[in-house]
Parts: sequence; structure tokens; C-alpha cells
Amino acid sequence: MRMLEDVKISSRQLTIMTILYILGSAILIMPGPLATVAKRDAWIAAILSMMIGMLGIKLIHALGRRFPKLTLMAYTELLLGKWLGKVVILVFILAFPYLIACLTLYNIGDFLTTQMMPETPIEAIYVVIMIVVVAGARLGLETMARSSEIFFPWVLLLFGILVLFVVPNAKLDNILPVLEDGVKPVIRAALPFAGFPFMEGVITLMIYPMINRGEKNGKSLIIGMLIGGFALIATTALCILVLGADQTARLTFPSYGLAKKISVGQFLERIEAVLAVIWMTTIVFRLTFLFYVSAVGIAHVFGLREYRFLLMPLAICNIVFALILVPNSAASYEVIPVWGAYAPFFGILFPLFLLILAKFRKKSCSRMDTDGNTVETK
Repeated sequence: MRMLEDVKISSRQLTIMTILYILGSAILIMPGPLATVAKRDAWIAAILSMMIGMLGIKLIHALGRRFPKLTLMAYTELLLGKWLGKVVILVFILAFPYLIACLTLYNIGDFLTTQMMPETPIEAIYVVIMIVVVAGARLGLETMARSSEIFFPWVLLLFGILVLFVVPNAKLDNILPVLEDGVKPVIRAALPFAGFPFMEGVITLMIYPMINRGEKNGKSLIIGMLIGGFALIATTALCILVLGADQTARLTFPSYGLAKKISVGQFLERIEAVLAVIWMTTIVFRLTFLFYVSAVGIAHVFGLREYRFLLMPLAICNIVFALILVPNSAASYEVIPVWGAYAPFFGILFPLFLLILAKFRKKSCSRMDTDGNTVETK
């Protein structure tokens, strides 16, 4: 089956893209809701979130190995039939990667309007960001992968600076006693963030055939999620250690408040705007990738030869949906607990369903080769 882009990226690039994607919005907003529920045990909840979210990686890699030359769109049609498969994959795209793209766009706008440019209308920020995203998506997956390699060392450097300079302000008493309120608050805090961002790895199945040395894809995903996950855990732990659980819970963007605490010799201060480059780089990359796979997936569903002409109308819809779905910060907090029950349908149950269906069909009267052809068994 034809792919809209005949490109290849390396397993190393997949790892870097996964790290940037995982950090994305989560490094900005994850510590606050975790501290609201789990309080000083928010760092434990972050660890549990990663452990639960990683459960879907085995399913994702198993599907990728069974259909190494097919995208998620292609073998969904193969397993469910052409028309039902198209309907299912269209629902998946609109209800998962495209919806996440709308929420991610809101996160960018909310951060910039509340923290850095309060007098700028959020609609103007949406338009500027989507121009950048459309330009990136037009250049394709290979350009995104190479760009991620360029930006990753700078993200790593700036994150290292953040950790190095705020550690002296940490107070161990802020996380003690451990599990004072038991494990229930930790579990309740962890479940929503198992879905965001860790269960979103299923989206990579839409680009699996474009990755060289497919046998290493699972390992690359796991390494990327572990590195990104440990960065989120470290950020959450630092927020609790430096700011305290109460202040972390009150702040919409605790990690940005953490950067404001940097003060070295009364000459290196107020560098949070520089460190905001970490978050803007990762969030814009996350949004560009989501936007790209959404456009490619929709083009596949409708049998289009080109996905690029869809980018502009999808961008306009993205801006409108971001304004409607999350009109204010209070609404964004209502999304987080719902996401813990919503994401597993796409991140775990959907790939599990396809995997079971593939095994069932193989055991019945025919088997499928890796190119999607049906070969009768004797």
C-alpha cells in the first residue's frame, strides 16, 4: 500500500522525537495537578504515571512487528474491511491526535498570555503558532526528525541548567513524610497522567514503516519515554522540594515558577524567559508532529495523493476548536481527570483490539503477509 511520504528516519531520531514529544505540554502543567491531589507525594505519582503508561508499548511494538510495512491506517482497513476501517481510523484521528493537537495549542496560548504576554489576545498567538506549525508540517517527517536532532542538545543543556541552579534551593522537609495520606491519592493523581502523555505512543504507529531498522522501534520508543518520563519526574520532584506542595498546586505552570527561583550570586537572576525556550521548543515540536500525522491520516482515509493542501483548513479548525473546547484555565483543569479514562481507549484498548483481531484472522482461513496481501492457507 502506498504511503503519502516516501521518507525514512532513524531509530535514534525516533528516540529524540519521543523525548521531545513526551516533554511537550507535560513539563509545563504536570506538576500542578499532581500536587493538587497527591500533595508532597506528587513525585511518586509521576513515577506511577510513567509505569502505567508504559504498559501500552508492548502492544504498540507487537503491532508494528506484525505489520512492518504498513501504517496504522493501512492495517486497520485490512483487518476491519475497507469502509469500516476508514470510519474507525477517521474517528481515531479526530478523537485522539487531532484533539490532542487542539489541547496542545491551548496550552501554548494559555502559557504565553498568562506568563509572558498578558496583553496579547490569545487568538493572535494561536494564529502565529499555527503558521509555524503548518510550515513545519509541510516540510514533512524527515525535516522534523532532523530538526529534533538540532534542538535536542539545547533542550538538554537548558534543562540541565534548570536542575543545577535550583537544586541548592531544595528542602528535603518538603517531601517528608512520604505517603502520609496513603497510596490512594497517589493512584488518583497518577491515572490521568498515565494517559497524558505516556499512552500517546500509539500515534507513532502512523509512521512506523518510515523508520529504518524496524526491529529497534520498540526499544527506541521505550528509551525515549523513559528519558522523557524521568525528566518529568525530576521536574515534579524539584517543584515539590523547592516550592512546596501547596505552592506547586496553586501555580498553573509550576515549572516556570521554579525557574524564577534561580539566583546565583545576585547577578544570574530572572532567566526564566531563557529557560522557557525548553518548553516552547518541545511544545511546538509536539504540536507539529500531531498536526502532521493528523493531516497524513485524513489524506489516507479519503484516498488523497497529497496531504499538504489539508494543512491550512485543519489549522483554522484547530484554532476554532482550541477556543471552543478550552475557553479558560478552569476548563483545562476539568479536562485532566477525564483524560485518565479517555486515553486508555486509544492508547491500550484500540491496539489490543487490532492485535487480537490480527491473531484471530491468522488462525482462521488465511494469513496476511507483511505487505498486506492475503495468502490462502492449505
